Amino acid sequence: TAMQDNNGAYSSLHLHYSPTAFDSIGLYTERNWDMDAHFTGLQYNRLVRRWNAPQSQGNLYLKLGAGIADPFDGRGQRGAGFAAVSADWETRRVFVSWDTRARDFGIDQSVSHAARVGFAPYVAEFGEFHTWAMLQVENHPEADNPVQVTPLLRFFQGPILLEAGYTLEEDRFLLNWMYRF
Repeated sequence: TAMQDNNGAYSSLHLHYSPTAFDSIGLYTERNWDMDAHFTGLQYNRLVRRWNAPQSQGNLYLKLGAGIADPFDGRGQRGAGFAAVSADWETRRVFVSWDTRARDFGIDQSVSHAARVGFAPYVAEFGEFHTWAMLQVENHPEADNPVQVTPLLRFFQGPILLEAGYTLEEDRFLLNWMYRF
């Protein structure tokens, strides 16, 4: 899978391989403007639990990363890492998620939280074009605007997913994409 996130606070690229249905490992790189550093390393993801119901599915994930951070001011590379826990639950019409991420980039540490709620205006069949309207609320306690709201649209079909939105408090665009091989 190849994933890229761009939201104004950071841009990241994650290329990973899933050797099992529960595990993935791969390269993760993040250019973080809030922390004034560029992180490069490995990320491991674990599907801790999946709940399948007749009309819904829920997931709980653990994400761990280790590598090096290169500060923008040239102070030299440092050991760095992050840990995240995320959960989601969805039906064919409703989506809810939560993500908590702690970063230690050697020169700066942060904890952030993000929640999403989404609604599909129509139910598409498997393999057809899907559209979701979503609202993302983020909390970055150390930021000038600690609570940020981003309305966004998610589109996907087959292996391709695209998200586009606009963060009101920061006056910035969000653009994320994913491709599953």
